[in-house]
Amino acid sequence: MKEYDIVIVGAGASGVFMSYELTKLDNDTSILMLDKGAPLEKRICPISAGKVKNCIKCSPCHIMNGYGGAGTLSDGKYNITTQFGGELHRHVGHDEALELMEYVDEVLCSMGGAEAKLYTSANSKLKTIALQHNLHMLDADIRHLGTDRNVRILGRIYDTVKDRVDIEFYTGVEDVEQTDGGYIVRTDKGGEYKCRDLVLATGRSGSSWISSVCDKLGIKQQKNRVDIGVRVELPAEIFEKITDEVYECKLVYKTDKYNDLVRTFCMNPRGVVVAENTNGIVTVNGHSYADPALKTENTNFALLVSNKFTEPFRDSNEYGESIARLSNMLGGGVLMQRFGDLVKGRRSSKRRMEKCFTRPTLEATPGDLSLVIPKRQLDNIIEMIYALDEIAPGTANEDTLLYGVEVKFYNSEVEVDEHLETKLKGLYVLGDGSGVTHSLSQASASGVYVARILAEKYGS
Repeated sequence: MKEYDIVIVGAGASGVFMSYELTKLDNDTSILMLDKGAPLEKRICPISAGKVKNCIKCSPCHIMNGYGGAGTLSDGKYNITTQFGGELHRHVGHDEALELMEYVDEVLCSMGGAEAKLYTSANSKLKTIALQHNLHMLDADIRHLGTDRNVRILGRIYDTVKDRVDIEFYTGVEDVEQTDGGYIVRTDKGGEYKCRDLVLATGRSGSSWISSVCDKLGIKQQKNRVDIGVRVELPAEIFEKITDEVYECKLVYKTDKYNDLVRTFCMNPRGVVVAENTNGIVTVNGHSYADPALKTENTNFALLVSNKFTEPFRDSNEYGESIARLSNMLGGGVLMQRFGDLVKGRRSSKRRMEKCFTRPTLEATPGDLSLVIPKRQLDNIIEMIYALDEIAPGTANEDTLLYGVEVKFYNSEVEVDEHLETKLKGLYVLGDGSGVTHSLSQASASGVYVARILAEKYGS
């Protein structure tokens, strides 16, 4: 059995930045990082590579797993804010959380991110215009790297840490056992590793696994929400005045009909819509690139409705998964519908799509989202589209495309202290897998934060 001081389970944003900071602080700790996904250079989605048209449910999914985590092949958007993206500030303090995110931005810039513009939505005139239509814009500084630049930056971080940190890919963790003075980690490859400090940083795709570990070890968890909605795609010109100024517009709207909150999420100017596989369920997302040659004529963004349950049903993620499975059953993957067809109560057929002026960037199955998404959520989404049409005329055009379903799963929030440490000494839970953070910036910041704590413990 090989022994390490620190074992990090998961090579997502929090694990990557933790390994980077431990390397930079120049301490003598022995470190192992495990991830069930692929190395960076082998993370190629068959759809993006043009080998297949629809998701074939690779296991593990290259978009969701591997070095850099789900953020690697995303659009590389880092939002520096405590207004959304997680609750890291509740544990480490508001000022500390912002300083950590700003430090993450400095690291990214030093690795090639400085050429990407830093946008801000604070003090924007758009905020006033939005308020006039009952839309509330959240403040953030936004660094958009683009998928292509993001991959290059992660490659440089990997080159920085590879000689300092042992990294095993294609390696899942099957069991975690607490022992005197530390923990034993057993992998699906038959490996056993003993460590003094164990860091669980598996991201959202590892939510069920982290829950099982916490249940076994008696660590309390609080059920979180699940966001259900659609990915909207429309001509880039419709949102161009907004995206040119702030790049991503985080808007929250309270519906008149149900008094529910709907929000925009992950806006990708001149980007592409993509399918992704989360634990065998195909959902939809969006990416955008820095390279002008890779830009498209469309902009896409998500519209999401939050759902949180109490008694007798509490499993929000199970609810979201059941809706995604229904979409997969009806469409063989992702469903697509014109907004005009949705409001007229008819499905989008292949014939109707041939007449559509908005050209889809993802090959999806034309269908009827009303057969998949519950009425309440769908009514909220339709009302939000009409509200957005007030500040971005053309949003409610009949040829606006809606892809479904988009589901944002959140891990149950694990009970951790101000050091992001559980009640078990030496067991830390970081990033989106902890339920504390919900964004690249905050997940990365949590990795830096705990790295500094452990470096001080071992003597940097």
